[in-house]
Amino acid sequence: MYRDNYITALRQEMLELVQERLSPVALRYGYSETPLETNIKWRPQVLFLGNYSSGKSTLINELLGVPIQATGQAPTDDCFTVITYDEVPGPVRVTEERDGRFLLNDPEYPFENLKRHGQRFAAHFRLKKVNSPFLKQMALIDTPGMLDSVAERDRGYNYQQVIGDLAHIADLVLMLFDPHNPGTVREVYNSLRETLPAHTFEDRILFVLNRIDACASLNDLLRVYGTLCWNLSQMTGRKDIPPIRLTYSPRAAEGGTEGSRRSYLQYLDNQREELRRAIQEAPRYRLDHLAAFIETHADRLALLLSALVAYRRRLRGFRLRSLVRALVYSLSAGAVAVGVLIFVGGGGIGDPMVAGAVGGTTAVLAASGWIALVHRYLFRRFQRRILADPDQLVSLESQTRRDTWQTVRPRVADFIRRTAGRFSLGETRRDFDRIGQVATEGTREIRTALNELAGMRPDEPSLLVPPPPEKGSVLPLKKASPENG
Repeated sequence: MYRDNYITALRQEMLELVQERLSPVALRYGYSETPLETNIKWRPQVLFLGNYSSGKSTLINELLGVPIQATGQAPTDDCFTVITYDEVPGPVRVTEERDGRFLLNDPEYPFENLKRHGQRFAAHFRLKKVNSPFLKQMALIDTPGMLDSVAERDRGYNYQQVIGDLAHIADLVLMLFDPHNPGTVREVYNSLRETLPAHTFEDRILFVLNRIDACASLNDLLRVYGTLCWNLSQMTGRKDIPPIRLTYSPRAAEGGTEGSRRSYLQYLDNQREELRRAIQEAPRYRLDHLAAFIETHADRLALLLSALVAYRRRLRGFRLRSLVRALVYSLSAGAVAVGVLIFVGGGGIGDPMVAGAVGGTTAVLAASGWIALVHRYLFRRFQRRILADPDQLVSLESQTRRDTWQTVRPRVADFIRRTAGRFSLGETRRDFDRIGQVATEGTREIRTALNELAGMRPDEPSLLVPPPPEKGSVLPLKKASPENG
């Protein structure tokens, strides 16, 4: 309980850090069109993927303790189903169901970005609220089974794009296989080869060989396991295949035949428990992902602002040089005008005030012409040089910095083009200092808190209690006394 409370409190602190420090800057400088916290403000999410016979719905029912999702050997459900907690007393059951339009338009949920997949997708998207204790700290997302030959026109929406968007906001992705199709379905191949690597990280994906009770013997299971390992090495391009969890439904196994030959299942119950614990760790994974999210976006924003500060300084230097040139040009023009007047008048100008007025007027006209014509031309040329090579604005001494720059470079160019330099250098420098504080002090405090959390046992009272914010602290977390814990 103490550990769960601390995880919740730390997650809230990190979300507030994103909302109060990073999002305003991201929106102001065109780094993001929506607040950064939009996709991370909701509860941790576990995404279930796999072909139609891999037992996704059966596994979800096992976790929840009741048959919430329809199951069967053939495709039984073609919907993306978000299953979340509802605090309603009584036996575990579905307490509420809502359609896709509700999910896509309710700001409480992080699915607004999925609107782009159209009405056909919305018709295959739904919400179920279930009062299962398993869901108190997370939400599960069941998906339609992957098929071998299906096109976008068959589903009515781009399936790979949808699971890519869901994987991007998920804290854990379970890719399920079954003994009859150990990685041979085309949509599974596309997902592992292209979609998932582009939208999530390898450490967020768990490979699960489900329905192992369908194997007639231990030798049969070993054969299937070896086949799956081979197929995964071909699909992922990796030779070091990550661990593959083995699991099955005890209820389904009880109804099978040749039980004596499946006696090996009793030795794999620990695998089922390990998988359950891994799924239950999704809230902790969310903290790690939030920490990485903050570090990544803070570094990107810091580099973006650094480039804008460098641009603004160069623009200030350009304007100063242009002003000096305009001053020299206008004074020269005024002097020439007075000289011409003296020459035309034969050197006998009767009224010096007239000469001064002529010279001054000429100088003002010359300065105005410089600003209206020459300065604008020179500014356009200055802008073209900057936009042709924005790399000149930052130093790229490390590979990490170069990778970060490739992400923000288009945004820097777009902001410069859109504003034409009409933004405050002072405000940009202050924003850079604030983001720099998050990128250094804030991320260090977060990692310290996560390291101490990793050493806590689930039943251990927490000595880490988020106190009221202290002046100068980015993420105020410090140790409290055991009595306060």
